[in-house]
Amino acid sequence: MQKILIVDDEDANRAILHNILKDDYSVETAEDGKAALECLQEYHDEIAALLLDLHMPELDGFAVIEEMKRNGWMRRVPILIISAEHAVEIENQCFQLGVSDFIHKPFAPSIVKNRVKNTIEMFNCKNQLEIRVEEQSKIIKLQEERLGNLESFNKMMIEYRSAIMEVETKLKVLNAMFSEKYKRNPFESIKSRLKKPESIYKKLERKGYPITIENVRKYVADVAGLRVICSFPDDIYRLAELLVRQDDIILLKEKDYIKLPKPNGYRSLHLILNVPVFLPDEKKYIKAEVQFRTIAMDFWASLEHKLKYKKDIDNTQEIERQLKACADSIEELDYQMQEIRNKIDNASSAALSGDTWEK
Repeated sequence: MQKILIVDDEDANRAILHNILKDDYSVETAEDGKAALECLQEYHDEIAALLLDLHMPELDGFAVIEEMKRNGWMRRVPILIISAEHAVEIENQCFQLGVSDFIHKPFAPSIVKNRVKNTIEMFNCKNQLEIRVEEQSKIIKLQEERLGNLESFNKMMIEYRSAIMEVETKLKVLNAMFSEKYKRNPFESIKSRLKKPESIYKKLERKGYPITIENVRKYVADVAGLRVICSFPDDIYRLAELLVRQDDIILLKEKDYIKLPKPNGYRSLHLILNVPVFLPDEKKYIKAEVQFRTIAMDFWASLEHKLKYKKDIDNTQEIERQLKACADSIEELDYQMQEIRNKIDNASSAALSGDTWEK
């Protein structure tokens, strides 16, 4: 349970608030500002919210707030002021000091519970957003420090984007030619993505290489990525063969997870290619990863990806078992559908031959 600290010099107020919140939180109480600061000194990393009375002897609520600001505790602990007043000037002063909300006397249990709950949730969201902004700033700083010239990094990313466009163009030409010859398309769609800078950095760090532009080019093969979604397995191999047979495409590596699926059931054909990119003053080969999947394979991979990156899913082993069973069923279904398509194509060819003979 989250810990709440209630600070009020009146025993009755502390008792009422304690009874309202005790079922939802671990409640600590303090009878004055001095006791509150002692408690904050010990538990400030654990306290989810501070309910603070303004008018107390010796150290009042304002003095507690000032001490919290001095120690940096207000960045970790949201404050709700306990008050019988509704004076606009006092509330404005408190908000300017960084107070999150007010709890007015007499206490209404449902109002107290909702204000405390909402304050904690909003404060946590604010902190998470600040952390993300800080992380992004660190990433930008890291990029500037480790990659040096941002212009060089941006130029490199343009080259990878150009490689994606080159592969897309080649695949679309093959699709048009195949459609003209066989009266059907070998693929349904092409998806492309350019790897984000933070993902590039993390990959190099996992591999143990310094983060430099040269190492990005050398050790990260999937900065430029394309996914080609085909209808049938044999279209995957036919299209991949036609692509790598082009005299300006260099096949660097092939991983066939269709013939040899991963243990979890993942199936896809991966090609790492060197693709020519024509720049204003030179021709340069840029790496690109092309993944070929059927529609069913892609749907399965999308579902498995959600499981992989969700941290709060119960019974993951059972879900993994079901996904593996689905992968096996998808493999059988893909080849059954391919067989049906072949029968339809053969029947159509026979019909056309018959018509020609009669003529």
